[in-house]
Amino acid sequence: MVLGVCAFASVTGMGQAQQTANLPDKEQWFMDLGFGMFVHWSLDSQVGAVISHSMAGASKDYMERFVNELPKTFNPRKFEPDDWAVLAKLAGMKYVVFTAKHHSGFCMWNTKTTGFNVMNTPCKRDILKEIIEAFRKQGIAIGIYFSPEDFYYCYKHDIPVGRLQHDLHYPANNKGLMDYDKAQMKELLTQYGKIDIFFFDGPAEELKEYAWQLQPAIVVTRGHLETPEQRLPDRPIPGPWEACFTMGTDWQYKPTNDPHKSGTQIINMLIETRAKGGNLLMNVGPKPDGEIQIEQEALLREIALWNLVNTEAIHAIRPWNIIKEGDIWFTRSKTNETTVYAFVPGGNNWQFGKRKEFILKTLEGNEQTQASILGYASELIEYRKGADATIRVYPTPLGLVVSAVNGHRLYTNNQWPNPVVLKIENVKYKPENAIMEQKSSIDGAK
Repeated sequence: MVLGVCAFASVTGMGQAQQTANLPDKEQWFMDLGFGMFVHWSLDSQVGAVISHSMAGASKDYMERFVNELPKTFNPRKFEPDDWAVLAKLAGMKYVVFTAKHHSGFCMWNTKTTGFNVMNTPCKRDILKEIIEAFRKQGIAIGIYFSPEDFYYCYKHDIPVGRLQHDLHYPANNKGLMDYDKAQMKELLTQYGKIDIFFFDGPAEELKEYAWQLQPAIVVTRGHLETPEQRLPDRPIPGPWEACFTMGTDWQYKPTNDPHKSGTQIINMLIETRAKGGNLLMNVGPKPDGEIQIEQEALLREIALWNLVNTEAIHAIRPWNIIKEGDIWFTRSKTNETTVYAFVPGGNNWQFGKRKEFILKTLEGNEQTQASILGYASELIEYRKGADATIRVYPTPLGLVVSAVNGHRLYTNNQWPNPVVLKIENVKYKPENAIMEQKSSIDGAK
């Protein structure tokens, strides 16, 4: 959508306006967040199944076991939402989106709309409420994932269970399902305080308008904005958007054959997403006992160290005139359009204690131009007496030359594999050098 469009439309015959879009200032706020935690968790995590989808097309006896037996054993005794929230904050995640109701129809809150909910398990805890309270304490914005489709509802009403393969899977064609969804949304948006974000995974017609009716400042992401899943766009998308990714191969906890991305891969995905103007919503799939699996915790802690150093280059930024030069990505400050962040590959490409020169052809410097390395004072290199770590900046006709030493010691063996960020102030865009760079950046992103 185009920022600044009217968010209200008149309702024929009612003499009042109905909100039909996110408020423009709230979309700008959403763009500032940059990085969020997606959480897929439900009762079928106990058997390591794809979340909800094993119900689609399943036999009657399987459905009976799913809806009657799995609730009897769901008891996450190690669930500590405060630990989740602190880990998210350390990793630089500014919002959380939790699967309050996935397609299965199982509700992770104390709902009066159905008995198929977490209170009717040995857990007997309002999981959603506890997550909201824990993340709010850490200053993290609250998002709710909600599936308008509902496999349990379909099963109980003798509607074939599947994803949008039957007219009655759509709430707009099924008044009973629409009323059911609205009753659940009313609970979610009136009983848990201010909700910042709502993610509809399925048909959102009439339901998103209902969300805005209940909470006008809420940002509807999926169902209204572009939210590519498991892929990044080839080029920047105007306005707010969000990319959704798993750390491994599945959304919910998968106990077998689930290779995970490396921390460097996830950090690079975050950088690319921000350079293209989007937010990265990175998923975790907690174990059935309530703990975040150790592989995912370790990745988040690697990201947390990178965030501790480089947070200002990721949050409250906007795309630069060009997204990258070669393997160096760019963002710019939201408040100062002459301040640019350049993300330089680390590891073997730029080893600890080594000086390296960069020619940034699309940046035009002047006498006031200066550069720094985020998190590093560029004064001393540990254990190296008399070493010169100063940063030098040279405006030239070919572009801006930056000479710097990677001297921030983050691991004992000095083998820090992740990008180093140069903050470059008082620069302008040099469009005459940008045409070929822009073409190569787009080609390289494909």
